[in-house]
Amino acid sequence: MASMLWETLSAARDLGRLHDIASILIRYGFSDMVRRLGMANALEHTGRVLRWKEVGELARLEPPERVRCALEEMGPTFIKLGQILATRMDLFSPEWIVEFEKLQDRVPSVPFEQIRQQLQEDLGAAPEEVFAMLNPQPLAAASIAQVHRARLQDGDEVIVKVRRPGIRSIVETDLRLLQRLAKVIETESQEMRRFRPQEVIRQFSLSLRRELDLAAECRNAERIARNFAAHPEIVIPRVYWEWTGERVNVQEYIRGIPGRDLEALDRAGLDRKILAQRGDQAVLKMILEDGFFHADPHQGNVFYLPENRIAFIDFGMVGRLSHDRRSQVVDLLHGLAEREVGSVVEVLLDWAENAEIDTDCLKLEIDGLIDQYHGVPLKELKISAVLADLTTLLRDYQLILPPDLTLLIKSLISLEGMGCQLDPEFDMVAEASPFLRRAILARYTPDVLARRGWRAIASGLEILTDLPQDLRHLLRSARSGKLQVHVDITRLQRFGDQLDRAASRLTMGIVIAALIIGSSIAMTIGRGPVLLGLPMFGLLGFIGAAIGGIWLLLSSRRSGRNL
Repeated sequence: MASMLWETLSAARDLGRLHDIASILIRYGFSDMVRRLGMANALEHTGRVLRWKEVGELARLEPPERVRCALEEMGPTFIKLGQILATRMDLFSPEWIVEFEKLQDRVPSVPFEQIRQQLQEDLGAAPEEVFAMLNPQPLAAASIAQVHRARLQDGDEVIVKVRRPGIRSIVETDLRLLQRLAKVIETESQEMRRFRPQEVIRQFSLSLRRELDLAAECRNAERIARNFAAHPEIVIPRVYWEWTGERVNVQEYIRGIPGRDLEALDRAGLDRKILAQRGDQAVLKMILEDGFFHADPHQGNVFYLPENRIAFIDFGMVGRLSHDRRSQVVDLLHGLAEREVGSVVEVLLDWAENAEIDTDCLKLEIDGLIDQYHGVPLKELKISAVLADLTTLLRDYQLILPPDLTLLIKSLISLEGMGCQLDPEFDMVAEASPFLRRAILARYTPDVLARRGWRAIASGLEILTDLPQDLRHLLRSARSGKLQVHVDITRLQRFGDQLDRAASRLTMGIVIAALIIGSSIAMTIGRGPVLLGLPMFGLLGFIGAAIGGIWLLLSSRRSGRNL
């Protein structure tokens, strides 16, 4: 494993970062992991020394808490990874999810003087020329960027989000190391392979690289704003594109009540029930109708405005659902809400793809899961509890959710939690039911059926049009002797395996017979070395034949056959 890791570390600049990561892991009591992953040997090739005795007090904590603390110390990339892992309830048990959710993306801010030059390059002018006021003290600072309050020359109040200088090179180094380590883990560990570490890191890399592009966040915001153009109760900050780029974006400053300040909400006379309902309907619309949703709708990303309006901010992390995936989600949620076991099982089997599972047993488990909620009034039925039980069931069966669904489940659970904080009687099932019914009915409208029909006719005509040419190729291949027919039948495979084992035994039998004959001839020769009073070569031949005979006997017994 160490040699594999060493061969993949092609860039010397990555070794310094690898040393830092390995040192942190050792300090938190994960020295065995450093050795098993080959990190130690890879570093020793370059003469870098690891201090194996540097084990801190935190090494005595429980593994989930130690991992969380180590991720925090390893920096922004690993904090983001932990936050993504907090969405993977299909992979990790609740105690791990709780610790991952504690990862806070708050770091000391970069002094304004250190970002002034970068900001001037991105704006194309000195900050003082663009802004009538720019507060050097940030409103918030995270691992990727920090936010400053400002006012444009025309008087518009805005926020200026600036990417941290040098953060891209740090993130890219970390992603290269994570990709290499994931490959080593998946290659060497059968136990870890089921977690698909390479796929998890690939999805994480795509998400993090999008988040590094601050202009992408603004494109996300404008797309969601277009989807809510007919909903004045939902506010999305305006983007000032003339000052926006990859490393900086300028957006409208939202003056409202932060989602966490419920007391201020009451003092302002806003209606909690209406806010909970509107927030829920907004997110459900994003998921079930638009297929493009805010993937982190927690209280810090929500502001409450006069007239019970709601503003969403920070669209760095969004989820995307294809039309087919939305249809599956609708079937799953409708099946859970209406307690239809068959619909739920069919969707899960589609998501499981080619996984080897006991379908009948899975159906019984899901039937039992849904039955435990039978008789519970819809008002008391919590989608978060049902989804949590469902993901636990998936984890027990070692079924991995498609990556685009993990953010969805996390968003639904966060949404219900936020709704219940606003309104203790919040009923998410009742709010979701109209969306689900509309989505199901939309499949059978005349326009949709007509489009499906035309697509089917077009596909059929295309097949008929190509048929003569395909037949011509088939006949030409047959005449030239190049026609190949591949048959994949399980019974034939087993029969081939049996023939292979039989041939191996037959070969061993021939070898044993040859040893016996050769040894018998060697015994009749009076010259040569002697062992225990017998010709040595003849004696060794008989011993080899005896060992081969015992192996052949045991092999036959294991296969359930007698010689």
